Amino acid sequence: MPRPEVLKQLSSAEEEADKIVALAEQDRDERIAEARERAEEIRTEAEEEARALKERELEAAREEIDAECERVLREGKQEREALADRAKTNVGEVTDHVVELFQEDVNAQT
Repeated sequence: MPRPEVLKQLSSAEEEADKIVALAEQDRDERIAEARERAEEIRTEAEEEARALKERELEAAREEIDAECERVLREGKQEREALADRAKTNVGEVTDHVVELFQEDVNAQT
């Protein structure tokens, strides 16, 4: 093969290799961009899931706290009513005792 034709083939092969390399680099860049986009989508989805989970856990905690509050208030009301009942029961006894003390004091002064 004559030398000019060999040089032409070499030049053509180099051009073809350059095109292949350029296409490969372009493909690589596109894949990297797609991977970055997908990573961003995954991160966004994970953040949304985390927010939703946090809200569900907060709501469950609020419900638990509300239930505990209701229980404490209910028990407090029951205890208050029991104390009021005992106080009503003791009013007569206390009144009698105070009257006795008063009478003893009056009798002691006379």
